[in-house]
Formats: sequence, structure tokens, C-alpha cells
Amino acid sequence: MFTGIITDIGRIAKITKAGDTRFDILTSYDPETIALGASIACSGVCLTVVEKGTGADGHWFAMEASKETLDVTTAGQWREGSLLNLERALKMGDELGGHIVSGHVDGIAKIVSIVAEGDSQRYSFEAPKNLMGFIAPKGSVTLDGTSLTVNQVSAQNFGVNLISHTQEVTTWGGAREGDLVNLEIDVLARYVARLKEVEQQDEGDINV
Repeated sequence: MFTGIITDIGRIAKITKAGDTRFDILTSYDPETIALGASIACSGVCLTVVEKGTGADGHWFAMEASKETLDVTTAGQWREGSLLNLERALKMGDELGGHIVSGHVDGIAKIVSIVAEGDSQRYSFEAPKNLMGFIAPKGSVTLDGTSLTVNQVSAQNFGVNLISHTQEVTTWGGAREGDLVNLEIDVLARYVARLKEVEQQDEGDINV
């Protein structure tokens, strides 16, 4: 479980393709504090640490991604040198600064525009139609692992504002129009939608 508050920007140092695809990621995290088997969200994708260490380029950890993960997230487009938003798993007693994030990506969104608004940037995204019903103004959404607040919603687009600090401490400072990002809808929105679906089914059964 995560909060969507990014704590490091990692860089992919090496990609090894075998049965699964292995990513070696450079980080500022001390490997002594990372347990093998621990979960780390990499640009919103929850992956498991399979190896760790310190080399000539600094601290690193390795993750493996299945073909399914590569197919349904942007991980299939990661390359050596790609920058990733990193967040370690939430521990009991940690501050919940963002919102509850599972690290299970629901779909891929595309940046359709970036417009300056003062010191902030307004990002507009095109999302899969089947996910737009879960996105609401003033609600939460996770984009490339970052917990963000939705400012506006239209039929197939939604927008968020990123302050300068967020752009500086995440990969968002280098984002460009046309980029694809991992999208995870708010888990609360998911359960509210499911509850409404069940209620409608129950009403249908009663009417019959």
C-alpha cells in the first residue's frame, strides 16, 4: 500500500529480458533499509525487489515485471536511462499525506496539453472511457505514482494542476504533451461504483 507521495526519482541503469523483464534501478535509497521481497512503486507500478546493492554508479535495486505488467502499464516502454517516480511501501505509523494507493494500474492516460497557470502547470489527460466514470472533480487520482487532485472533468478528459515543488521532486518537470502515464483510480471511487451497481441489481431483483 502506498500514498502517492514520491520520495525519490530513480533511473533505469539496465534492462535484462528473459522469462520476465528485469529492471536495475539507481536510487538514493540506502539498500541496507530495503528488504528483499519488499514492494516499491515505480511510476505507479507496484513491483517486488529481487536484488539490491551498491555499485560504481551508486545504490540500486532490481525488480522483475511480467509480460502482463509490460502490456497494461507504461513499463513496456521503459528504456535504459528512463526516470521513474519511486515510493516505498507504507509502514504502520507513517503519515498518509496523499491518498490510499494500491500500485495496481487501471489503465494508461495520455497528456494532451500542458498550460502554465502562474507558477503551476495545468495538465490535461485523455483517459480510457471505461475509467472516466471513476474520476470526479476534487477527487483523487494517481498518475505515474503521484497522488493528485482532479480540477476538471469532461467527457473523456480530465485536468490536474501541479505546483512547482511537485514538478521539481518528481518526473513531472520533464513531462511533455503526448507522453503516456500510468493511471490508477481512487480505490474509494471504485467501491462506491460497485456498491451502486449492487444496489441497482437488488432493485432489479425486487421489481421482478
